[in-house]
Amino acid sequence: MMNFHVIFLNTAVNGHSPIQVVEQTTGSGVGWINRYLDREYVRRLANKSLRIYAYNLLHFVRWWESVHHTGDITEADLTESTLLDYLRFQSSQQPQPSASTINNRIADADRAIRNEFPDAPCQIARGFHQSFLQRKPMGLDRPRVAMSRLRVREPKLNIVPLSVDEVARFWRSFHNARDLAIVGLMLMHGLRAAEVLALNPEDVLLSEAQLRVHGKGGKMRFMPLAPETTQLVDHYLRLERPNPCSAALFVVMKGPARGIRMTYAGLRSLFRHHRSSTGVQLANPHRFRHTFASDMVRAGMSLPALMQLMGHANIETTLRYVQVTAQDVYLEYARAVAQCVRPVPRGAS
Repeated sequence: MMNFHVIFLNTAVNGHSPIQVVEQTTGSGVGWINRYLDREYVRRLANKSLRIYAYNLLHFVRWWESVHHTGDITEADLTESTLLDYLRFQSSQQPQPSASTINNRIADADRAIRNEFPDAPCQIARGFHQSFLQRKPMGLDRPRVAMSRLRVREPKLNIVPLSVDEVARFWRSFHNARDLAIVGLMLMHGLRAAEVLALNPEDVLLSEAQLRVHGKGGKMRFMPLAPETTQLVDHYLRLERPNPCSAALFVVMKGPARGIRMTYAGLRSLFRHHRSSTGVQLANPHRFRHTFASDMVRAGMSLPALMQLMGHANIETTLRYVQVTAQDVYLEYARAVAQCVRPVPRGAS
């Protein structure tokens, strides 16, 4: 039996991905997987994305080896039902993976196999694929017939934003400018946790009330800074940030790691402590990002503007953060009735 695992190299060599899948006994790489990871690395995907792809493909190659007794794939081994067989295997596992995990694994395996064997048989699974008309942006040109991917049904993700009381309780539990600035950047600017931790002092343009954010895929965007956040960051930089310290904006304040960039594990620990002390169990970094998006929509911000603030490449992603509650429907209806509904005409006497 072969034993596959993911390895992490310190540096990339000659355009090869620093994340590889190898067979542990022989130390040899799984060629078709690593060639796909190399391609994605050359396309400048982030190491975090490469890591996710590697572990998804690791799961696939372990299943493939259990069936074919090898990690190598030839085009003759592939059939129209290869990915359907893999889907059935995952659905029979206990505990069963989530629907999104199954879909991501199948999509990554499909792309990697297509990269290696572009002429391999199309994956056809009756009942899973549906044809649809795919239109180009702005409705230009004629729509073309496309086929949906092999995937299982995912339950609708419904994230409820924090209430005003929950935000106030969580906010009052912080007592230093660093932590307040971190929460403020998430709540009043919608930054992701990774974006907050990646900030450097030169990214904060206090005199111009602007923030330079390094988002997913290395995309950079400028955001306006709220006066409250500007004050908190300025207070932290002048009075709390250790000196000397690393080039990071938010660093560890105490202990042997003092002055080193704050890690995601440290941020999780910070939020876990304050969730316990306040009882606001739903307070996490992404929940604050969702609360920001909901607040902006309720304040009347257009979706294209919100898309830019959130750093989304597609407006459909922004729509996932917009949840319309029953109260929102009632308020919108009351506003529309007050402004647009004509008075009821009197009956003829």
